Parts: sequence; structure tokens; C-alpha cells
Amino acid sequence: MINRYKGILVGATALLSAGAMFNASAEVNTISGAGATFPYPVYAKWAEAYNNKTGVKMNYQSIGSGGGIKQIKAKTVDFGASDAPLKAEELDKAGLMQFPMVMGGVVPVVNLAGIKPGGVKLTPALLADIYLGEIKNWDDKRIQEANPGVNLPSKRITVVHRSDGSGTTWIFTNYLTKVSKTWAEKVGNNKAVAWPAGVGGKGNEGVASYVSRIKGSIGYVEYAYALQNKMTYALLQNREGHFVAPTSEAFQAAAANADWSHAPGFYMVLTDQPGKDSWPITGATFILVYKSQAKPATGAAVLKFFDWAYHNGGKMAEGLDYVPMPSSVVSLVEKTWAKDVKGANGATVWDASMTQ
Repeated sequence: MINRYKGILVGATALLSAGAMFNASAEVNTISGAGATFPYPVYAKWAEAYNNKTGVKMNYQSIGSGGGIKQIKAKTVDFGASDAPLKAEELDKAGLMQFPMVMGGVVPVVNLAGIKPGGVKLTPALLADIYLGEIKNWDDKRIQEANPGVNLPSKRITVVHRSDGSGTTWIFTNYLTKVSKTWAEKVGNNKAVAWPAGVGGKGNEGVASYVSRIKGSIGYVEYAYALQNKMTYALLQNREGHFVAPTSEAFQAAAANADWSHAPGFYMVLTDQPGKDSWPITGATFILVYKSQAKPATGAAVLKFFDWAYHNGGKMAEGLDYVPMPSSVVSLVEKTWAKDVKGANGATVWDASMTQ
């Protein structure tokens, strides 16, 4: 487990003066959010640094994307976080807007004695059939054919998956749906699915814990969890037929052709992208806020935190092998904040002068 990221996150927000765009004067010392575990390590890092800079806190519940969406819709938190982007019509119905915060990769991880990180190769078909329960042992002929010279044990495969509603699962099953017709027909793509095989762990933390303990297991986690837990990741064959390792460069390659300016509601899926260097299970993680802010000072505080993270958190993100959003996307996002996020009286909550 990632002990240094345990507990409540801290970090976020600032003093809003009477000269703000809205008619409010308030000091916001804390903001709250809930949702995705995929970005939890980098949000923890940002929150700690922001707290040290401003003395303001962010309380974040790492409960999975499904829980984050439910909580923001119930208005029990100031922002939600989801790795599964909502389509424009769902955002409009709920009165929400979403924006991408950072990009990263979902990684198959294994517990196989004698196998080092990158020491086993998986094709898309192998990964899908393992999770379908159709390949049951590590010395299966098909796995051996993809791994000549690798000493694969004669051991049963224990499949580990998420037990909670999860954006990481959404990204993972989105990929499997694209590369396996059988998966698409039998299981499909969602934040929670009827898994054909395996045991469930709660959060990236739970999956990482199970895989670390169960010999012969395979799971999927966000890459930072694999790094921090020193887990053995598999190489994965991408769309161009190349076996690639999960790295920030491979995530960047997958995201290189993403056209955010023509993505309604910033809805963008980055799985199974072209390019010989692309990591196949790449995804962005998103923040959800209300367009109409009942508490404009709090709404501005949320945006100030994420503005600070965009402009000051890139190195911290890269240090955890996430990919910061390009400056062109940040500019597009912040223009959308200025246009769409309003106080209850219709006054603008955000403008460029608030950038830190």
C-alpha cells in the first residue's frame, strides 16, 4: 500500500477579496472532493504542496469514480473526480461541467516468482481471455508462444479486478471492448461490470494489495500504484503490434493526437490509440463541478486549486509518471471556466487574473 498517501488529503484554496468577480467576500480554508483513485497519488502530492504554500486544505475521499459522480450529483462535495468521462448530454442534465486534469496509464500487474517488471508479454487477446476466464494457467500454450524463453510457472491464474464502481475499470474495460469481440458481447464497458472470473478489491489500493499477496495473480492498477508498490508490470502489445512498457513517454504518445478542442464536454477516450510507441490503456482523469455555484467563493477556491495544479504541478505529476495536460488544453479549460461557471446571480466565478 502507498502509506505516504494514506488518509485525508490536504491542500487547496485561497483568500477571495471583495474585488472578486462575484459579490462575495469570504475566506475559504477547505474544499472537499471525492471520486477516482486513479489520480489519488498526484492529487495527494499537489494537495500537500498547495497546503504548504497557502495553508488551505482539500479533503478528498478516494472512493472510486462511481462514488465521486454520486457525491457531486448529491451536492455533498465541492467537486467530483472521475476517470470515466461523462457525455455532454449527461453533464447538461446534471448541470455539471467536466475538465481533464492529468493523463496516465492503466497497467496489468502480475505476481509471478522470478519474473521481473516487463518480463512477461501479453497480447490484447491474451489479456481479454485471461479476464474472461478462458485462459486459466500461466503455462498455457498461448502465453508461452508470446513469451519464448520465459520460465512461466505451472500455476493457476487468479484474476483480480475492482469491486467498486471505478473509472480505472471503465478505462480497462473500454480497452478490452475495443480489442475483443467476445468481451464486447459478453461483458462490455462500464465503471462496474459482471466479471466472468476472479476476486474483487476496493480501489487501486485494494487491487494492488491482492496482487502483492496472491501468487499467480494478475490485476490492473494505475501506473503510480505499480511503481510505488514495486509491482511487476506486463509489457502489452499495442495497436501497431509493438510490445511496449508503461512509461510517461508511452502515455504521451497515446495522447499525442487527442483533439480536445473538438471534444464536446471534454469527452475524450485515449485507449487503443495508434502509434508504435503508444501505451494501449491510456486515459485522462476528470474533475466535475457545477456550472451554477451556490457558494461562489467555494467554487472559485476549487478552480484556484486546480489552476495552481495546472501551472505548478507538472513536475510533480511527471515524477509519478502521469502526463500533465498540454498548455493549449489548459488554456481551453480555463476559458471554459470563465464562460460556464457562474454564481447563483449569474456573475462570473473565474477569470484569467486569478491564475496563480
